Amino acid sequence: MFQGLLIIAESAMSRSDHDSNSQRERQRNRIKRSPLWYPEEVQPSRRQWLVFVWIALVIVLLFHYLDSAQRHQRLELAYSEFLTAVDKGHVEAVTLRGQRVEGSFTQAGRKARELSKTEKGFQTTRPEVEGQRLLQRLESNGVRIDAEPTEPPWWQRILVGALPWILILGLLFWFWNRMQQRAMSGGGLFNMGKSSARRVSSEESEVRLSDVAGSENAKREVLEVIEFLKEPARFQALGAKIPRGILMMGPPGTGKTLMAKAVAGEAEVPFFSISGSEFIEMFVGVGASRVRDLFKQAKEQAPAVIFIDELDSIGRSRGAGMGGGHDEREQTLNQILSEMDGFQADESVVVLAATNRPDVLDSALLRPGRFDRKVTLENPHREARRDILRVHTRDVPLADDVDLERLAEITIGFSGADLANLTNEAALQAGRNDQQEVDWACFSAARDRLLLGAAKDAGLSESERHIVAYHESGHTLLAYLLPKADPLEKVTVLPRGRALGVTAQVPAEERYNQGEAYLRDRITVMFGGRLAESIVFDEVSSGAENDLEQATQLARRMVSRWGMSERIGPVMFAQSQEHVFLGKEIAQSREYSEAMAAMVDAEIQRLLTELEARGRELLESHRSELDTLAAALEKEETLEAEAIRELLGHASAQS
Repeated sequence: MFQGLLIIAESAMSRSDHDSNSQRERQRNRIKRSPLWYPEEVQPSRRQWLVFVWIALVIVLLFHYLDSAQRHQRLELAYSEFLTAVDKGHVEAVTLRGQRVEGSFTQAGRKARELSKTEKGFQTTRPEVEGQRLLQRLESNGVRIDAEPTEPPWWQRILVGALPWILILGLLFWFWNRMQQRAMSGGGLFNMGKSSARRVSSEESEVRLSDVAGSENAKREVLEVIEFLKEPARFQALGAKIPRGILMMGPPGTGKTLMAKAVAGEAEVPFFSISGSEFIEMFVGVGASRVRDLFKQAKEQAPAVIFIDELDSIGRSRGAGMGGGHDEREQTLNQILSEMDGFQADESVVVLAATNRPDVLDSALLRPGRFDRKVTLENPHREARRDILRVHTRDVPLADDVDLERLAEITIGFSGADLANLTNEAALQAGRNDQQEVDWACFSAARDRLLLGAAKDAGLSESERHIVAYHESGHTLLAYLLPKADPLEKVTVLPRGRALGVTAQVPAEERYNQGEAYLRDRITVMFGGRLAESIVFDEVSSGAENDLEQATQLARRMVSRWGMSERIGPVMFAQSQEHVFLGKEIAQSREYSEAMAAMVDAEIQRLLTELEARGRELLESHRSELDTLAAALEKEETLEAEAIRELLGHASAQS
């Protein structure tokens, strides 16, 4: 992550303020854009709850009416009349529910009583003492007898019948309310094909181009587009056409999204922001429909800007990869290609996109007429890091000893996001120390925490601590002795993160090109810890695993990629860097023979062995300095660069 900063570590395993009214308005707008906020008209209001309660009450009354109506369909008989009807053979069947008796008449019984068709039968209540005698009487007259449990109270019957319907009503009420909420926010069943892009006005964006430091080249590119959107007639009079698309590329944390926010704040035109993943749904065709709706909205409000973040999520190469492409993603990409190439000449719509994976994008997406400009954002250089730190420390009370120029020098390889995190960690450190200002010590501790990990107590024994001290001393001594090695910053035997000890080197300046002599010294320094263990203890430990891995990788690049071997010559035998899922590597064969592969491996081994022997010779000839440094490191635990130079200079003078 931090390129240009060499850390040798042994692992136990390896951003124009506005007035107060504008601020309050922006705050309200942010609240309204929150996923937890919905317009008042779609919230479950008191009126809606009253409607629900009334409907539930109607259901209960309806079931009460139905229960009563069912009972009124039966003829109520006195018990004596019931016995008489049994004796006359007018009763066909009865059902006994406790003391309640329900039954049906025979055809003779219905004729004798002249019952209508709606009257289904009769009901009566028997005395408690009539239980056994009634059964005998019914049996003797051939009446069919059924028995059921005691009938529950009327309210229980109504509750059992009405409750499922009330629950279904409540579920439908909740589901409809959620559909309204989703519809107001751009989603929902009936708005699935609608774009969910957020429209941002200049007043709502708090970021301006003055808040974007360290990306002057990219700022010039987007500034021209902003000027075109503000004054299109000036450019059109000269026959100029606005760029269809601007693709911002660069590593994570370099300010691509921040630049888009600045464009939203500066352009003074409608700005639509959406992430590439928001186009994709489980239903094929939804993404393409959302693309059409998004561009339709932008065209209706032109001039406008569309910002698509993480373009690689939908813009990957088509027809490649294991198992073929994704139909929904490819249809979405095809629709974007069609929309971008179908703009009319008088439609000032610019597509701004960001990605950290330009290598996986489809070639049709990158051609002129779609994304005409490619803006590359890299990790900032020293002056840019200083300007970024000034932006992030505007509201931070800095102590007098904080030098942002020096801080920019020792943060080589940091991105803009890393510098923002560094400032925040330093402020948190000052808070933990109950300080009123953030001093240099807080920034130094925050930098070490980000680079090396938090300090911890690993519980090392005295013997292990002794080995780690000599291991780090070997790295340190070789870094001090070798002329092309990066300058030392500090060395410590305090465990940090996964490392038991750390030797930190900081380049004096950014390196964009690495010479062979520098690379050879760098590999030699990597061998320092292992060599020191071998010289002092006559054996090596597992602590050099990360050193060996880095040294081997660097040596392989020197031999097979950079032509730094006389025996191999100016030939590149690069291993493929393609990803299998892109489908560009599955059927690729190696373009060199087995004999050449063996020669490359032998040359890598020869280079590593030669550099190890060079490092051993240096350490053996400066054994006294090695012992002095290890003893001081065991005692002090951490040595800064000045202390190291003073200690080694004094030891050399004595010897």
